[in-house]
Amino acid sequence: MTDPVIVGFDGSERSLRALIWAANDAALRGCPLYIVHVLPSWEMDFPFHPPGRWQSASRRGAAILSEAEAMARESHPDLEVGCQQLSGSPSEVLCSVSEQAHSVVLGARGEGGLGNLLFGSIGLQVAGHAAGPVVVVGQLTTGHHRVVVGTDGSPHSVSAMEFAFDEASLRGSKVRVLRAWQMPVPAEAPERQPDPGEVEAEQRREVEEQLADLHKRYPDVEIETELIRGKAAPALIRASDRADLAVVGSRGRGGFHGLALGSVSHALLHYGTCPIAVVRPRPERTPA
Repeated sequence: MTDPVIVGFDGSERSLRALIWAANDAALRGCPLYIVHVLPSWEMDFPFHPPGRWQSASRRGAAILSEAEAMARESHPDLEVGCQQLSGSPSEVLCSVSEQAHSVVLGARGEGGLGNLLFGSIGLQVAGHAAGPVVVVGQLTTGHHRVVVGTDGSPHSVSAMEFAFDEASLRGSKVRVLRAWQMPVPAEAPERQPDPGEVEAEQRREVEEQLADLHKRYPDVEIETELIRGKAAPALIRASDRADLAVVGSRGRGGFHGLALGSVSHALLHYGTCPIAVVRPRPERTPA
């Protein structure tokens, strides 16, 4: 069975945006949509809550799921839709179900022109620890026909590039590849700076090598490549203004080992103005 697109839904406006994005993505992929509503475990913490609190929350969750399922089926009648109410820590539950998902989609606040500025701790935890891609939908953007992806050649950005090309091919969009670079400081004789033109040319060669295989696999996808001398996060945030999706690896070459999210992905989640996909190399699955 094809892995489903899983969306976390709590009935809020931001989760509705996530549901719309996830249903469309699942329909494009021809895979199931799986809607998950998580009842936080604190709803069961007696005597801190009155008797019947859990049952009431459970009934409310079932109604929320029923509404979400109806909306997904109405917009995509041929889409296979499933739903389930689970309990526990929302971030832990969503990370757990991500192991059997193509991707997990979450909503983020995007009102007031602030992009995902108010992106919460649950979303950061899921984006940092899920087994596969996590798409965070703050604002639904369409009409740009462009998927932006940042690359630095790290394994995480390689996975991000593959995800970006796959999404662009499904949507009939072009891919804009951004590579930010800065002048290296030689460990020895730091006063002897390398030639900027040579450094940029080497960066461009690395990008072209990375793109060669992707171009063969996705010949229908138009590619734009831009090298920017400077920091990656501001460049990607600016580019998100003119994209329907921005894709980044969960961390790159400069990330500290053991950190779930790098500074670039973290900044893009907070300030990006289109849906953001955070991608990491997927671990090998243990055969059932």
